[in-house]
Amino acid sequence: MKVILLDNIKGVGKKDEIINASDGYARNFLLPRKLAVEANNENLAKLKAKQSANDYRKDVEKQEAKKMAEKLKGILLKVRVKAGENGKIFGGVTAKEISDELKNQYKIEIDKKKIDLKETVKTLGSLSVNIKLYEGVIGVLKVEVISQ
Repeated sequence: MKVILLDNIKGVGKKDEIINASDGYARNFLLPRKLAVEANNENLAKLKAKQSANDYRKDVEKQEAKKMAEKLKGILLKVRVKAGENGKIFGGVTAKEISDELKNQYKIEIDKKKIDLKETVKTLGSLSVNIKLYEGVIGVLKVEVISQ
């Protein structure tokens, strides 16, 4: 019997996947527990509509991420920190500080988890920081760390 899974089931399949299940397994386990529905014309049409809506939403999100990447390309973010005479920073510049400064100076909110900073910045100067905006879309932000 062909069924459409409504939830991820370990060893069987993922949500919204059409599988061939034995009649007994489908009737006695999957269908009563609302883990699957029968793959008839009505349910297949609903699944197709749901998938097309998800594809459209993902496409819109990707376009917005590309626009944000272009916007970030033209920004030079200046982060002011306390530093010693030899250019060493007291503490360091973290992804959270970069995110906060971006919000304060340019009104752009980016989650600190999306900022790809290998380690905290410990010296003054300029650097380029990659920001993972969406799957396959990476923005580059120029950051200049300057002394107060």
